[in-house]
Amino acid sequence: MLIERPYWPFPRIIAHRGAGLLAPENTLAAIRYAANLGFAGVEFDVKLTADDVPILFHDETLERTTDGSGPVAETRFDIISQFDAGSWFANEYANEPVPAFAAASALCKEAGLWANVEIKPCPGRERETGRLVARMAKLLWSGAPLPPLLSSFSEDALDAAMAEAPELPRALLCTAIPADWEETLDRLRCVALHAACDQLTAKAAAEIQATERGVLAFTVNDSVSALELIEMGVDALVTDQIDHITQNFV
Repeated sequence: MLIERPYWPFPRIIAHRGAGLLAPENTLAAIRYAANLGFAGVEFDVKLTADDVPILFHDETLERTTDGSGPVAETRFDIISQFDAGSWFANEYANEPVPAFAAASALCKEAGLWANVEIKPCPGRERETGRLVARMAKLLWSGAPLPPLLSSFSEDALDAAMAEAPELPRALLCTAIPADWEETLDRLRCVALHAACDQLTAKAAAEIQATERGVLAFTVNDSVSALELIEMGVDALVTDQIDHITQNFV
C-alpha cells in the first residue's frame, strides 16, 4: 500500500551525484545514466569557480575527479571545462567535462528529471554561492511543474538562497540531527530535513513530519537499510546503489 507523503511532493528514491557508483559523479553522463535507469530524481553538488560560474562539483580541489589540479575556487570555468572528469572512473567516459549548472538543468528538464541541488560552497564563499545558485535555479527552472530543492549543510548558504529566491524550496543537510533543528528549519523556512541515514529513528522522523516537513535519509547504500527506513516512515532516500535501490522500493 502506497503511503501518502503530504510534505514531500518530490521523488522518493534519488540518485546520488547523478548515478551514484555507476558513472563519474556530478557529470552529465551520470545524470543520463540515472534517467536511462528510470529514475525520476537526481542529486548533485554545485559550487562556484573563480569567476563565479556555478558548476557540478563536490570537492574543494580538482585532483580526485579530474586530470586538473588546484582549488576550484581559484580556477576559472574556461580552464575547468577543459579538464577530463571521466577517465578517473572508466576509459569509456574519457573527456567527459565538468558541467556548468546551466547544462545540468537543461538536461534534467529534457529528461524529465527532478533535481535536488546541494549548494556546496568552498570555504568562505557560503553566502555568495547560496545567492548565485538560487538566482540561477530560479531562472533555469522558471515555469517548471516541480521546482528543484536547494539543500545545504551551510546555514549561511541557505539563508542567502532564501533571500535571493524565497519561492524555491530549501532543506537543511545534517549528519547528526541538531537539538535546535526545529528553530533552524523555521528560521531558514526549510521544507525538509536531510539527515545521515544512521542518525534517523522512527521517532525523529515522526517529530520532524509533525512540523509539516519532509524527511530524507542519505546516503543509503544497502537494500536492508533502505527497506527499514521506508518502513520507518522516511519520505525519501538518496543512494549510490541505483542499480539495486530503485523506484521499486516505493
